[in-house]
Amino acid sequence: MRPGRVTAHCLDIRVWLVTLPGIDDPTLATWVLLGGIFLFAGLVHGTLGLGFPMTATPLLALVTDMRSAILITLLPTMAVNIISIVRGGRWRDSLGRYWPLALYTALGATAGAQTLLRVDPAPFKLLLAGVILLYLNLDRLKGIDLRWIPHHPAWALLGFGLVAGFLAGSVNVMVPVLIMLFLELGVAPTAMVQVFNMCFLTGKLVQTVVFTQAGTLNGAMALATAPLALAGVIALGAGMVIRSRVQAATYRRWLRALLWLFAVGLVGQYLLGR
Repeated sequence: MRPGRVTAHCLDIRVWLVTLPGIDDPTLATWVLLGGIFLFAGLVHGTLGLGFPMTATPLLALVTDMRSAILITLLPTMAVNIISIVRGGRWRDSLGRYWPLALYTALGATAGAQTLLRVDPAPFKLLLAGVILLYLNLDRLKGIDLRWIPHHPAWALLGFGLVAGFLAGSVNVMVPVLIMLFLELGVAPTAMVQVFNMCFLTGKLVQTVVFTQAGTLNGAMALATAPLALAGVIALGAGMVIRSRVQAATYRRWLRALLWLFAVGLVGQYLLGR
């Protein structure tokens, strides 16, 4: 290979390392901010067993558009999901029973990702804020009659799976919908967390295929987010240690307070036309 080609190749690699969707020419301060976001999201996920995309996506959406926020979180979310599934224990039993839900969420995620590619992504900040507010107010929705779910579990998995998948594909959040489903089905907490991660992993794989085929995602972007994935995984391990030593209820209260701030910030940002 001629020297000129070697130089060009090295420059290409350097470009890959700083290529992030929605963020032009990221500075050191930008990388520190992004690293902090993914460290925090990984810590939350490790401590609570879920919450990585629900934490990272609103924070990223405050500094970039929704489509770019979802692209940046693709690889880190998949890495965190895989580790969470494997570390959960007895994961074959959990996934073996609820695998149809992954299929339904994949179908919904395909529609959600296609929608995100074809329309103005700005209103999706409002949709994300709405999903977060739904999650925060699940305890106030007990008056909604969902007693049909245990009697018709197959239809419940289909309906809730499609809706959750669409939200995962379009705004990166499906947990509120799945929590409503699993609470009615009486699923054990460990199995619940494993299935959450399985469904999100499926949704991320679908998004990857859709965005790659559309030319929105490429190898440069994936390589650029690798350090963020590493940060998320490291923090995930720390969160798992915390989960074994500290009551998670305290962290849930903190997470709820932060999610309120995220939702208000997303709505305010949209109304201000940012």
